[in-house]
Amino acid sequence: MKVLVIHGPNLNMLGKREPEIYGTFSLEDINNKLKALAAELGLKLSAIQSNSESEIIDAIQKRDYDVLIINPAAYTHTSIAIRDAISAAGKPTIEVHISNIHKREEFRRKSYIAEVATGQISGLGADSYLLALRASKNILSR
Repeated sequence: MKVLVIHGPNLNMLGKREPEIYGTFSLEDINNKLKALAAELGLKLSAIQSNSESEIIDAIQKRDYDVLIINPAAYTHTSIAIRDAISAAGKPTIEVHISNIHKREEFRRKSYIAEVATGQISGLGADSYLLALRASKNILSR
């Protein structure tokens, strides 16, 4: 049971970028917590971060996973191409966000990904990812 985690643009700047919104933890902190939880749940986890829309699409299209967890970051609100790649892959997908996108600027409230995702978790900081991993285990156990 393989889970792919994709961290979108600027998430490599966690801990340095707008800590009042995104917290003081780093992307490495999130990945370490995910790896530990994946081992506990008996899941194989791989994680990538990319600032490039094309690299994100390529990873989705490889379909080398059973569940996709994706934080598309700013591409959430702009990328029909990522939405279409998720739809075409036909894999369960959980959209995650560190901040609550529905409490932020108006343009952040529209997610092209939500329409093709199994579910969305937002606003719970790094725990959004951990909850998505637990949900992945449940999806795979059905």
